[in-house]
Formats: sequence, C-alpha cells, structure tokens
Amino acid sequence: MQLQMEDMDLQRAIANAQPQLVESLSHDPEWLLMKAKHFLPHTDLSHVDGITDRKEKVMLLLNALESAGPILWKQFIQCVCMEGNLPMDLEILLMSVSGEGLNQKQEAFAEASTQSPSQPTGLERRRHGSNSHPNGKESKQQRLDSAERYRHLIVASVCQRYGNKRAAGAAVLGQAQPAAFSQAFVNLVIRQSKASRLKERADKPREDSAGMQEAEECVDTAVKVSDLFESVVSSGTTRVILLFGKPGMGKTMLMHRLCQKWAEGALPPFLFTFLVEFRQLNLISRKLTLKELLFDLLLPPEDCPDAVFQHLLENAQRLLFIFDGLDEFVGNIDQPSSPCVSPALHRPMSISELFANFCFGKLLPGCTVLVTSRPKKLPDFLLSRADLLAEIWGFDREKVEEYASHYFRQHSFKEQAIAHLKNNSKLLSMCLIPALCCIVCVCLEYLLRKRLSKVELPQTMTQFYIKMLLIFISKQQTEGTVSEDTQLNHHRMAILGLCDLALKGLEQKKIVFYVDDIPEHVKEFASLHGLLNVFEVKRSDSLPEAGHAFVHLSLQEFFAALYLMINNAVDGNHLKKKFSLKSKWTLKNEARTEFMENFHIFLSGLSSKECRTFLTLLAEQNQAWVRNKQAAILQSLKKLAATNLTGPKIIELCHCTYETQDLELAQHIGSQLNFKYEFRNFRLTPLDVSALVFIINCGRNLTHLDFAGCPMELDCLEVLASCKNIEHLSFRSRKYGDEFAAALSKSLPKIKSLKKLELTGGSITALGLTDLAQVFPNCLQLEEINLQDNRLRDQDMGKVIGMLSRVEKLKTVDLSHNDISVKSVLTLAKGATACPNVTELHIRKDTIMIYFSGQSGKVPRSPNLRRREQKKENAAQIRSVKLRLQDCGLELQHAGEIAALLRGCAHFSEVDFSGNQLGDEGCRELAKSLPEVHISKQLDVSNNQISVDGVCCLLSAVNTCLNVVEFEASLHHQTAILKFIGDKEFASTHSRDTSRSGVQSGGSESQKSVVSRKIRLTDSGFPTRDLDKLCTVLKKCSSVSELDLSNNALGDQGVGKLVGLLPELKAVSSLKLSGNQISLSAVFGLAQCLSAQGHIKSIDIRYVQGACCCVFLSAMQLETRDLGLPCMKRERASPHCVFIVFSFGSSLGNAQSVHVTFWESVRNSSTRAAGKLLAHAQHLENDRCFRLRECTVSPKDMDRLCQILGKCTGLTELELSRNALSDQSIERLLMSLPRLHSLKLLSIRNNKFSPNCTLLLANSLNLCERIREVEVRSSENAFLHLARRIESQETSCRLTDCSIGQNEVEDLCRILEQCGHLAELDLSGNQLGNEGLRHLLDRLLQMHVSRLLNLSHNKISQDGVLHLINTLSTCRNVTEVQVSLCSKATSLIKFTREDEPRKILRLTECNFQPEHLPKLFSLLQKCTNLTEYISTNNNMTTGAVEDLLRALRKSLGTLRISIEEPWVRNESITSLLQMAVQPHGSVTEITISKDKGLLRVGVGFPCRTEKMESVVSRLNQCGLEAKHIHFLQRVIEKCTQLQELSWSHIDLNDAEEAMLANALLTLPTLRKFALTSSSVTPSGMGHLVAGLQQCHAIEELNLGSLGLDDTAILKLVPGLHKMPLLKRLLLNNNSIGSDGCFHLAEALKNAPHMEEINLSHNKIEHAGLEKIATLLPEMQNLKRVNLSSNSIGPAGGEMLAEALARCRRVEELLLARNHGGDKTAARLSLSLPSMCHLKILHLQSNNIGSLGGTPLAKGLVECQQLEEISLSENSFGEGAIRTLSEGLPRFTRLRKIELKLCGIGDGVSKHLALGFSRCPVIEEIILSWNSLGDEGALELATVLPRMARLRMLELWSNPVPKNIEESLTKQDARLHFSFF
Repeated sequence: MQLQMEDMDLQRAIANAQPQLVESLSHDPEWLLMKAKHFLPHTDLSHVDGITDRKEKVMLLLNALESAGPILWKQFIQCVCMEGNLPMDLEILLMSVSGEGLNQKQEAFAEASTQSPSQPTGLERRRHGSNSHPNGKESKQQRLDSAERYRHLIVASVCQRYGNKRAAGAAVLGQAQPAAFSQAFVNLVIRQSKASRLKERADKPREDSAGMQEAEECVDTAVKVSDLFESVVSSGTTRVILLFGKPGMGKTMLMHRLCQKWAEGALPPFLFTFLVEFRQLNLISRKLTLKELLFDLLLPPEDCPDAVFQHLLENAQRLLFIFDGLDEFVGNIDQPSSPCVSPALHRPMSISELFANFCFGKLLPGCTVLVTSRPKKLPDFLLSRADLLAEIWGFDREKVEEYASHYFRQHSFKEQAIAHLKNNSKLLSMCLIPALCCIVCVCLEYLLRKRLSKVELPQTMTQFYIKMLLIFISKQQTEGTVSEDTQLNHHRMAILGLCDLALKGLEQKKIVFYVDDIPEHVKEFASLHGLLNVFEVKRSDSLPEAGHAFVHLSLQEFFAALYLMINNAVDGNHLKKKFSLKSKWTLKNEARTEFMENFHIFLSGLSSKECRTFLTLLAEQNQAWVRNKQAAILQSLKKLAATNLTGPKIIELCHCTYETQDLELAQHIGSQLNFKYEFRNFRLTPLDVSALVFIINCGRNLTHLDFAGCPMELDCLEVLASCKNIEHLSFRSRKYGDEFAAALSKSLPKIKSLKKLELTGGSITALGLTDLAQVFPNCLQLEEINLQDNRLRDQDMGKVIGMLSRVEKLKTVDLSHNDISVKSVLTLAKGATACPNVTELHIRKDTIMIYFSGQSGKVPRSPNLRRREQKKENAAQIRSVKLRLQDCGLELQHAGEIAALLRGCAHFSEVDFSGNQLGDEGCRELAKSLPEVHISKQLDVSNNQISVDGVCCLLSAVNTCLNVVEFEASLHHQTAILKFIGDKEFASTHSRDTSRSGVQSGGSESQKSVVSRKIRLTDSGFPTRDLDKLCTVLKKCSSVSELDLSNNALGDQGVGKLVGLLPELKAVSSLKLSGNQISLSAVFGLAQCLSAQGHIKSIDIRYVQGACCCVFLSAMQLETRDLGLPCMKRERASPHCVFIVFSFGSSLGNAQSVHVTFWESVRNSSTRAAGKLLAHAQHLENDRCFRLRECTVSPKDMDRLCQILGKCTGLTELELSRNALSDQSIERLLMSLPRLHSLKLLSIRNNKFSPNCTLLLANSLNLCERIREVEVRSSENAFLHLARRIESQETSCRLTDCSIGQNEVEDLCRILEQCGHLAELDLSGNQLGNEGLRHLLDRLLQMHVSRLLNLSHNKISQDGVLHLINTLSTCRNVTEVQVSLCSKATSLIKFTREDEPRKILRLTECNFQPEHLPKLFSLLQKCTNLTEYISTNNNMTTGAVEDLLRALRKSLGTLRISIEEPWVRNESITSLLQMAVQPHGSVTEITISKDKGLLRVGVGFPCRTEKMESVVSRLNQCGLEAKHIHFLQRVIEKCTQLQELSWSHIDLNDAEEAMLANALLTLPTLRKFALTSSSVTPSGMGHLVAGLQQCHAIEELNLGSLGLDDTAILKLVPGLHKMPLLKRLLLNNNSIGSDGCFHLAEALKNAPHMEEINLSHNKIEHAGLEKIATLLPEMQNLKRVNLSSNSIGPAGGEMLAEALARCRRVEELLLARNHGGDKTAARLSLSLPSMCHLKILHLQSNNIGSLGGTPLAKGLVECQQLEEISLSENSFGEGAIRTLSEGLPRFTRLRKIELKLCGIGDGVSKHLALGFSRCPVIEEIILSWNSLGDEGALELATVLPRMARLRMLELWSNPVPKNIEESLTKQDARLHFSFF
C-alpha cells in the first residue's frame, strides 16, 4: 500500500519537528553546509560561512533549502534521513512525511527476509554511522517497510473493529447489537486532576481522608482527548497517563474511539497504538515475553516479526499502549521488586509484571502508557508514577441533550423526548452517566412509540434495567400484542440461566465467557436480545476463538442480583451475607467482591414494592415469599444505618435506600445518621446528591451537610436546592470559585430552612460574593455566613457590610484569611459602625468576624403589636457595638481617623486596639476623645508600644471620664485597659448615692465620687522620676477606691511616697504594693495599724511566689502616727485601711505578702458624724484577724509582735503559718495569750513541733482559762480555740500523730489532770503501745474525761484490747468501748456524766487466740452491767461463741449479743437457732443476716419460760419429724418473750418455712418481723402470708427485696388489716406497681400509728403515686417517707409535694433518683416551711436545674431542724448554690450535706466556705465530682480551723492539682481528695 503525502503535510510535520531537527543538525553544521551547496549549486552561501552560532547557521541553511521548492526539499529530507545521524523518532517522522521508501516495498521486503542475523541492526547500525555498512540503507529500508506494513495492518484491524466497518465485522462474528448500543460517539467530560490528591488517598485509609483540605490552588481543568497527550512533555522516558471514571462513564467506548481516531491519522505523534484489555489478559495464565504479548496475544505482523519488533524497540517514543479496564484484572499488580534494574528483553513475565515494567519504563522505554480504571482499584505505585491524572465525568447537560438529539434524530417525537429529559431533574441526573443515559433513551423511545397519554418512566436504576430487559424482549416479538407477563414466562428459563451465568462469573472473577460456559438456549436468548457481546479472544498462543461478555459489567451485576432474589435455594440469611455497602475505594477485605460495584444497589432496588410482581413471575412464587426476601435486604440497610459510616458509604447507603423507594426506611435511616453528613475528598455526582436529598427530605429533622474537598458538577447544586431540611450547608475546596458561587446562588433561596452557610477555602472573589449577596436576603432563616479563606481583596471589603446588611436574620459573617490591608480594616470599621444592625466587628491579623443583630428586616406588624414594635425600634436606636481591631498594623497616622470613628458611633460596648503601633501620642489622641465617646465596658490598647507618658495620658481618663471604673496597665506586659460602667449602671449608682446622701454638695466633685474606681499599675518598674510623674496624676484621681501598684520595685521610700498620697485619695479602700522589696521593720510599723485603728478587719502577712504587697483601705479617714515608714508625713493620711499585703526582704524571704482589710464604713461625710459612734460600736463587735505566714520569727520578734497585738481590741483570729517557730517562740506566744482578750482562734500551721513543744501546747489549757480546745496534728499544725468570756465550759485536747510515746505519757497525764473540765481527749496516731496505754488508763480516773477518749492507731495488741475492756468494770462513767485491730485500728472509750445503765463493747478484727479467750470471758463476767456486746470477725469459732453466750449474763435487764463471723453464712437456720437459745435468759431478739455473717441475739434476764401447747399442736400437724418437733419445742420455750425476728439473705426449705409460719410468727410478743433479700418458694409465700395474719401485735414489718409484685401485695393485704399497731412498713426493692399501691392504700387507711413507709425501688407509676399521695396526709404520726427510685415525673412530683405540705410530723423525706425536675422542686419549696420537724432530706438525682434549684434553696432555709441534706447529681447553677450558701448559717443542727456532681465551681466556693463555717455542728461535707479547682479548695481549707465538729470534707475527683491536694491534706487530715 502506498501513502502519498501532500506538501502541506510535509510543511506541517517539519514545522512541528523543527526544534528537534535544528538541535540534531547543529552538531555537524559543516556537513549540512556541504549538502546545501550540493543541492543549491547556483545559490551563493558565502554569507553563512562567517556565522559562528551553530543553530543560527543551521536555520539559515534549512530556510534556503525549503525555499528552493517542495521537490528539492523532499530530496534533501530523504538524504538527511539516510546519511544523517538523527534520533529514531525524528527519522521515522521525516521519512513518513517525505515518502521515502514507499516505491521499493517489494525490494525492501525481500531484503528484510534474507537479512543475516549477524548484520548490525537497530542501535548498532546507528552507532556505525550512515556509511559504516555498504548495505545499511537497504537494511534500514527493509525494516521500515516491514514496520509500515504492520502499521497498516493494525490500522485496518482498528477500522474493522471500531470504525465505519465495525458493523460489518460484527455481523461476520455473529454479533447482534441493538441500536441502543451502537450509537455514535458523543464526547465525554474529562477533567485533569492533581495526582497528589489521589496519592494522599493511597497513603491514607481510602474510605475517607477526614478533614483533609485540598492542596491544589485551582479547580480541576477540563481537557479534550488530544490534550491528554499534548500536556505530557516528551522527555525520552516512559509517560504514564491514568484515566479513571465511575462505572458507566464510557471509559472503554472512549478507548475504542481513541483507536479509531488514531487509525484516521488524528494522533500523528504515535506510529503504533496497541489496545490491551485486562478482561482478555485475565485469560492468560502463563508467563509471556514482550514479543509474545505484542504478536501472539494482540496482532501478529504479516512478515518479518523480528524486524518489526526491532523497529518497535527503536521507536518506543512513538508507541501508545492503552491498557483498558485495570479494575477488571483479577490478579495483584505490585511494584517491581527492583525498579532500577531493567528485565531481560526475552525473559517471560507474568501479566502483572509486564504491566508494571511498562509503567516504570523498563519495557519499551519512552513509550506512552494510557491506563483506564474505575477509581476503586488504583495501585499505589501507579498513582505515584502517573505523569498525568484525569477523570471522566461522563456527560453534562449539554452532552445529554446532544446524545438524545442524535438518538432520536429519526423520530418525530425528538423534541418531546428531549423536553421530557430536561424537565425531569431526577431523570437528568441519571443521564449524566452515559450508560444510564443510553438505557433511559431506550425506555423513553419505547414509551413514546406507544403514544401514551402520559409517559411514566421508572424511578430507579434497577427499575430501568428491568424495563430495558422487557423492551429488548418485546422488540423481538413477531406475533401480535403479547403481555409482559407472558413474555417473561416464555423466556423464564433463559433468564434464569443468564442470571446463574452472571453470578458465577462475579464470584469467580470472570467477565469473559467461552462458548462452553454458556448453555445454548441462554446464548441464543442473550445474543438475540443484545445482552451479550461476541468478540475474538486468544488464550496465549492458541487459535482465536469467540468470547462472550455482558455488554456492560453493570448488566452482569444486575442479573447476578436478580438470581439471588428469585432463586428458591437462597434464603434471607444468605442474602444478608451477600449484602454489603461498597465504598469508592477498594479495601483489602473486599478483594473477593471487587467486580460487584453496583451489586448491592441492584439488590436494594429489587427490594422495592414496584419490583414485586416482576420477581413473583420469574421466581414462580407468591408475593409473601418475595416480601420475605425483600425484608432481609431492608433489615440489612437498617442495621447498616446504625453503624459508623464514612462519607462514601453514606452515599452508597443513600443510593440503596433510594432504590428501594421505601419512605419509611428512608425516614428511619435519616434519623440514624445523626443529622450531620460529612463528605471528604471524593467526587459527588448529581445522582449521588439526588439520593442524598431523598433521604434528608424523608427525615423529620434539620441536617448539616459538610462537603470538604469534594469535586462536584454544578448540576449537583440544582439538585441540592430541592432539599427542604438543610439547616447548615458547608463547602470547603479551592475548586469552588465564582462560577460555583453563581450556581449556588440560584439554589440557596429554595433551601427554606438554611440557617448557616460556609464557603471556606475556596476561590471566590467579589464577583462571586455579589451573586451570593443578591440572594441572601431571600434566605429568610439565614443566620451565619462563613467566607473564610477565599480570594476577596481590599477593594471588595467596602461593599461587604452593605451587601449583607439586608439579610433579615443574619447574625455572623466570617471573612477571615482573605487578603486585606490597614485601609480595608478602617473601611470595614466605618461600615460596621454606620450599619444599624452590626453589633460587633472583630479583626485580628487574618481573622475577620462581623456580628449582626439578626433584626435587619422589617416584618409587617398588626395594629395591636405597635407598642412592641416601638420598643424594638427604641432598642435598635441604642445598640452597642463591639469593635475589636487587634494586630492590624494601626499606627500614629491612623489615630485621628480612629478617634473620629469612635466619636461617630452612638454607643460602644467594647473597643479593642491591642497589638498595634499607636504609641504614646496615639494613646494621647484617643484619651482626648474619650469624654465624647460612649463605651459601656472597656477600651483595650495593650501592646501598642507605650511608655510611662502613655500610661499617664490614659490614667487621666479616670478623672475626666465619669463612667471609667477601672484602669489596668503594665509596662512589662504591655497591657493598658480602661473599663467603663454602662449608662444604666451609672444612672442607678448615681441614684442610690443621691438617696443615701441627701443633698449633694460640691457639684462636679460629688458626681465623680459616685462610681467606685480601681487603678492597677503593675509590673512596670517605675524609676524615681517616673514615680513622681505618676504621683502627680494620681493626686487628681480622688475617687479611686482600689489602687494596685504591685511589682514595681518601689522599696520603702517609694511606698512611703504613695502612702503620703492617701490624704488626697479620699475614697481609696484598697492599696496593693506587691513585689516592692519592703523591709521587715516597715512591716511591723504598718502592723501597728491593727492596734491603732479600730476599723481594721485583718492583717495577713505571708511569703508568696512573686513579690506581693497590698494595702486595702476603707473609705474612712483617721488620725495617723509614725508607723516606721520612710517618707510618711505626720498628717491626715488615709487610716481607712481594710486589707494589707506586703512583700518582704530580710528574714521574710524574697517575696512576701501583707494584706490588711478594713470594715466597710459610711462614705458620705455629711452622715459620718451622725453614725460615727454606731459604726464604731459595730466594728468592735466584729471579728478581726492577723496572719503572719512563711516568715522567720525569732523569740524577740515574737515578743514584739505579741506586744503590738496585745493592744489590739477585737482581735479574734491569729494565724502563724510556715514561720519556723522555735519552742521558745511558741512558749512566749502561749504566755501572751491571756492578754489577747478577744482572741477566738490561734493557728500555727506547717511548723515542726518537738515532743516538748506539743506538751507546751497541751499545757496551754492550764495557762489560759479561755482556751476551750487544743488541737495538734502531725506535729506540724496546731489550733487553739478560745472563748470570749471565762466561764465553766468543757475543753478538748487533740494531739494526733504527734509521736507521743511511753516516755511522754507521765508528763502528759500530769498536764491533763490539771484540766478540770476535759470533755474529749484524742491521742490517736501516736506510739503509746500496750504499756503506754496501760499507764494512761491507770490515770484515767484522775483526768476526768467526760465524753470521749480516742486512742486509735497506737500500735496496741490483744493485750492492749483487754486493758481497754477492763475499763468497763473499773470506770463507772465509761459507757462504751470500741476496739479494732484492723487497718482502721480504732480504740475509743466513751464516757457519760450521768449514771447511765447502758454499757456497750464493740470488738472488731481483734484476732483473739485461744490463750486470750479465758481472759476475755473473765473480764466479761466481771462486767455485770453490760447491755450490748458486738463482736465482728474476731476469729471466734462456733465453740468459742457458744462458750461466750453461756458466759454472758446479768442479774436483771436485757443484753444484746451480736456475733459476725464468716462461718455464719454457711450454717443452717436450725443450727443458728440452736446457738441462739444457748444464753441463760429469755430470748427477745433473733437476727440472722447471712450476707454479713451476722447472728444477733437479744436476751432478757431473769429467764422466763412457759409451755406453748397450741404452737406444738400446729407443728405436729405440719408433718415434721419428731426430732425437729422436739428441737422446736425447746426453741419456742426459750422464745416466749421474742419481740424481734429479722432474717436476711437466707434460703428457706419446707421445714423452715413451716417453723417460721406456724411457730415463730405466732408468738404473742412479736413486735418486729423482717424477711429481706431471701428466697421464698410460692408455697412458702403462702405460709408466710398465713403466718403474718396471726401477728396481731406487730409494729414493724419489713419484706424488702423479696420480688413482691401486685399479686403478692393483694395476698398480703388481709394480714395488714389485722395489724392495728403497725408503725413501720418497709416494702422496698420489689416490683410493686399501681395496682399494688391501690391495695396498700386500702389496707393502710386505718393505720393510725403508722410512722414510716418505705416503697423505694419499685415500679410505682402516676396512678399508684396519686393513691399514695392521697394516703400520706391521713397518717398523722408519719415520720419517715421513702419513695426513692420510682421514676416519679414532674406531674407526680408536684402532686406528692402538695400532699407533703400536710404531713407536718415528717422527719425524714427520701425522694432520690426520680425525675421530678424543676416543677417538683419549686412546688416542694412551698411545702417545706410547713414540715417543721424535717431532719433528713434526700433529693439527689432529680433533674433539678436552676429554675427549681433557687426556690428549693429558699424553702430549705425555712427547715431549721434539718440534720442531713443530700442534693447530689443535680445541676442547680451558681444562683441556687449562692442562695443555699447564704441560708446555711440558719441550719443550726445540720450534721451532713451532700452536693456531689452539682457542677459547683470556684465561682461559688467562697460563698459555700463561708456558709459551711457558720454551721455550728456540721460533721460531714461531700463535694465530690464537681469542678472545684485549687482556688475553691483553698477557700474551703481556709475555714476548716473554725469548724471544730467537722469530721470529713470530701472532694474526690475535683480538678485540684496534686501538689495542692498534698499540701492541704497535710495541713488538715479531714480533707479527702481521693478514695484511696
């Protein structure tokens, strides 16, 4: 075949190749000059000889040759190809366009066929040059001709398969395609993507790169097919192009089109194009060489294969290899093991290895490799190797219309069909996928041909496939009209066979089938109806044969899914196993289902109601059978919705749900997806969005859609507009620019519920913002707009506020991270202050936030709402704006503009200019404008490079601006803040001051003193000259009340200057001078104020971390004297000090704190004279305090201190902590105590005491008669409590953990014997041992202890226990001895002043050995007055217990004996009863609790026995054995006086049940019966009920935890009717419901003595509670009510609370763990004042919030008898806690309060601490699991010394630092921060 090239083709080819040609010829320009002279003999080329630039010389010569004409030019090109040393690709190009060699085809063929193998070929020939071999030209021509023939062979093959002759070729192969699958090609939408995005996906979990922001700075580029190759730069290396797309996007069709275009010459860069389909590569099992792959598998050359192969090797740069369908490859493709080593050319390799080596350029280096795949299977190495990455997006709207136009071009209804597609958005979304578009057109054509009045197309993809199948079948019908049912039935077996083939293929990863694989009837049916393609395939080197495949893989998936739904052998469980969601990316565990891309969607679609008839016909089953199968799929979808799904799987779930068309399922799935949908870094199609919208619209809740880095077509936004339930819409990607914004603007107004819109990280400019802003006013619910990180510029900012101000409900706009300058900042500020609905502008560096009032729109008002409208307008007029311009680069030149801006706005709430460069002059400009500016909160100009001058300028505003309340500045930290008081607060303060002071005098001066002002100038290090300047300004601030000058290194002299200012600062109440290096002498001088001035409340001196010196002063003046401070004048200073904190040098350390507080005094001078005497008297009655901490105080210093303090009247508290006081210092302090007449508390903390010092402290009881309590802890902390007046009161001495041993006992006893009224002595935690204990007990009578002796943790043994027991008989006033040798090591002796007959002995874990028991029994026999003996786990055997029971006796009275040992749990009831009757007296109580291992027996003396004939008679009737009757007769005789019978956690057998019912319960004296947590048989319950009917004298009945239900209560009621004396009924932890409550209420109507009812932990509902609430007020003696854990709601709670108001005698009310809420709490608060006897209240976990907490707290205050309160697990809020704190002092009897899990923080800790400290008898405080930090813990620890009765303050699980916990616990062991 000859191909003649036109001159134009030659010129075009030369032009394209000119740079490469010039480059090659410039290596030998002299050779080119010689050839030019040869071809142009008559042309003068002498001017070229002088040119030195080689390329310029070559270009001139080529131009001269080209100008000579096309014939000569062709001859020259042929000469260059033959003789020149050109690159092979250039040589091939030039030869092909010049026509060289075409006339010698046969000669070249003969030459090539006879070529010797030894002849140099390819690269060898080129190395020898053109003249190296005499036959070089002929050999080269031979190869070229062979290659050219092979090229034309490939072209012919391509044209036959894909070109115009394709139909003919298909007919030859037997292929019959319907028109639907042979349409003309329509160009696809292809977008070039960034490889980095998919590479990141490959490196991360591929489901969802959560939150990963797109790195690219521009959108994906739309490209044409030809652009794919032009954009890849030729570099001599292999170029890899990766083209991916979703199923049905037309990838394979595009590759066929590409081959066709190449064959037509549209791709000139490529000499050869090879199309390799992975579906055919799957058929190759053996390894192949490269040559075998090309010539055996693809297309063999007609001749000279070696020459052709060599030609291909030499021209690799002009080869195009297309690998189509990588996702269909069943093998694994991995990166070559040695990518740097080229494989041997003739080495056989696997298919995957061949492909990988192609991609890495190891085979045919320089070729172009084009790979197509679905996105789910992209090897990591391929992503990193790809030079270009592009995605096929399918069709857009224009392409759909183009395709439809071509499809319906011959139909009269063409326009109708196109209109139908365009008007149906769901249908149009489907058509964007080319494969679906084809199917839709098929269905639409079929329906339109029928000329129906209404065209109804299917709704889902599955339904379309079904419809398509039916249409294909119907098209082949030759008979008349046949119904679809009949057609399906006729072809049923063929369809089943096709379904079976499809499923087996997917399971075996097989998509190409051979003739033998397909039954003949199936093949005939599928081929006839165009469902299978037929094509030629090869199996390695075998002959070609016919292969079959479904026309599209999705069709195979459809038939496979259909098989599962209609096969009788597949049940629901098998379906569930087959069903799973596919994501966009293949995971490792999905390898076996990698061909099932749409399989799950088809299964879902076949589960719809619309498919039921179709499935019924094919399966030949009824609809119930089909429904069961469909239900299995629907159930799987419901379960999947409850799992944690990523964005891609959510989309897949939406598709599946949409396919089902089940609205109820969609609503359920929407509710399971948590109302927020996050989609990250994967492409969304309109069809995806359509499915998503379906789910959201079916739901009932508003949702949040978040798209981050998700490429999407603009059509998606139009689909999104149909979603009615979107509340929050978010887009984040650089791909979203102005075009995206314009499209979005069309959709936004249609989303009626949209409140928040985010368009961040995009490329939106002012153009896009304008489009959006025009529609924002139509978004009536829009409140937030986020345009962060876009492309908005300076010039755009001025328009923003104006554009957005019309959005009615808008509240927030975020414009952060856009490109702005200082000019833009000021422009925005002007716009914000001018816009009436802007409330705040916040700009800080790149952050820009604009806040609106949300009231910009004018909503029409009815006439009757005019007044409300007017109020809103007035509120709008006085709006306040927050203006924050931080770190914006504002400088001095901007100060004037800023000041004008401030003056131009009516009201500011806050203004913040921090972080700029205004400097001193800029601040001066601002300070001048402040009197004209209205700011209600603060002005911040921190970090503006200001000095002392700037501070003074701002400080002047305190005097010139009436509403300035605070100024804070620090030069070191560069802070400068002015705080203001609002207009309303200012007016109310002025009003209060006027009403208090009467007529104002002084005019302006009076007005300035209205507001209390604070000045804080800290960490500035003022030098002397600056201090003078500062003092000058401060003199003018006469109204300042607090002045803080901490950490300024002022020294004594500077402090003296400031104190000298105090006469000018008449209103000052606080002066802080921390960190100013004040000496100790100055401190003592100031301390004299405490004695000199009567208005001082406290002085606190301490060492702190960071120097601190504060002086807080009251508002009164007083006469001063020289206090030892330098520069302090003897004149009227301000003696109105309230609190002083100083820092010290010298012996006080590097940092100190002095804090002096003063009583509040009358401010106005006009009323001072009248109230002076009264105020003074009140101060004298109040407490005053002096604290000296962390200072080294010598004995001499102590003398001086005590001398000063002795002159102080009203000193009530003295604290000396961490002062390293010696014994001498402490002794001098104690000797001075009698002179401190008003002292109440002396605290010495964290001061190591010697044993002698401990005794000194104990002896203080004898030194000062006013001391009532001495407490020394851990030899470090001591607290002495004193009384104001000397009177006869009890004293206490607690010396715990003080290492007191045997040697100190004698001295201690001598001291204690002098204490006449010693009530309590606590020596726990010492080292007395047995001997020290014995010595102490010997002196016990001389010490006159009257209440308690605590000797716990003193290392005693069993001998020491016996010493303690002996006191019961030797000391008459000992009433109880309690001893434990376990970890608690308790040793307590309790005393009584009265002649109390009660004597109790408690022994726990004393581990008595046999040698101790005789001594124990002997001591017990001596104690004839013992009333109760309690033994717990003392290693007492059964024999020892029996001996003990016989040994314990008394002459008259009762004795209760309790034995708790592990063996009790295993003993039978009979054995325990036999043991219980061992004592000599009459048994009055038998208690058995097996869970505790407890046996308790009550014995009365003397013994009374009598015969109980009637009982014995009943026992005989029970059929018991004679031995049992004899034993019971003995028991009954001993129990004739039995009053209490209590059994717990026992399992009764028949005999025991009979004994209980017929013997024990019938005893006439029985008053209390309890059977709890036990196992009782139904018959036993009958016996029990019958027995209870005989208990006429019963007063307490406890049947808790027996599982009693309403039926059991009904049986119990007759017995309750016969218990007229019943006082306590306990039925807790049962299953009593409303019916049971009805029965109980009926039975208890006539129970006048009822005192307690316990129905906690039952199932009482509203109706039952109503009956109980009605009953309670009728019980006049009711004292205890327990209804905890009954799920009482607000309505029931209110009803119960109302009833309780009439229960005035109730003492305990337990309502914990219900759901009463605020309404119940509020109603209960009204009832509590009536319950004047209430002592215990439990309301924990009742859902009480702030609305109910505050009234409840107020109601509690009225119950002043309360002893225990539990309010845990409620969220009261700070207000309620404060109210409760204020009322705590009124609880004079409160012992315990629980406030766990109440959200209590440091904010209320001070109020709580103060309230607790005023509860006089409180013992236990529970504050665990709150939010108390170190501040709160310190506040609570501060008041502990005042709380003498407190035993424990529990603070578990609060955020207190560990070091603070340890420090505070060490100071006071009553603090508990953890359980361990």
